[in-house]
Amino acid sequence: MIRITDLHKSFGTNAVLRGVDLHVPKGESMVIIGGSGTGKSVLLKCILGLVTPDSGIIEVDGQDVTKVKRDAFLARFGMLFQGGALFDSLSVWQNVAFRLLRGPGRLPKAEARAAAIEKLRRVGLTPEVADQFPAELSGGMQKRVGLARAIAAEPEIIFFDEPTTGLDPIMAGVINALIREIVEEMGATAMTITHDMSSVRAIADRVAMLHGGKIRWSGPVAELDATPDPYVQQFIHGRAEGPIESVR
Repeated sequence: MIRITDLHKSFGTNAVLRGVDLHVPKGESMVIIGGSGTGKSVLLKCILGLVTPDSGIIEVDGQDVTKVKRDAFLARFGMLFQGGALFDSLSVWQNVAFRLLRGPGRLPKAEARAAAIEKLRRVGLTPEVADQFPAELSGGMQKRVGLARAIAAEPEIIFFDEPTTGLDPIMAGVINALIREIVEEMGATAMTITHDMSSVRAIADRVAMLHGGKIRWSGPVAELDATPDPYVQQFIHGRAEGPIESVR
């Protein structure tokens, strides 16, 4: 579904992506791991066209992303943002139905509200939550609302940016399980970026490690622990000593 070939992106003298090659099979869940500042978010933004690469090719379902009609292209995606990114001036249902109320194919208000409530139910929230505002919800509930919004338009591809950041271990487990269930139900292709190894093991079909501007290792999640790559081993076990230098 997503094919990235020799992707480069620099910001001034800072070369962030230095020849990324990555294939994400249709209907599979790919998780990108790597330290802070390694370019994981930049990679997602390049795929979406929010950042223009310096060179390289990005294809989605066989189409060069630089040659597609933007509205139709972006309509294929859903996104769960790291901080939730809910609109605090809109009610919960209006947040979930944000795309459904705008642009081509928009739904009447009553239909959009009904669709939003159904998605809220899917992520474990009751209809009573629909008319509340984000500030009235806990962090875990806000994350569920963000997930409901990500799937509201039944996207083919869903991006998850640090989906469990700021959540306690129990709620993180709940969100991980929801993501896995929903992606499988929808048959969607998923890309997740995370530091949380419990999320990796719960969500991933395949894992790729981004370091030094390139993919150091990529393979099935079942092979993650067995790979001899010292960068991967240091990262997944959180070791202070190893080839990845920490800021001291």
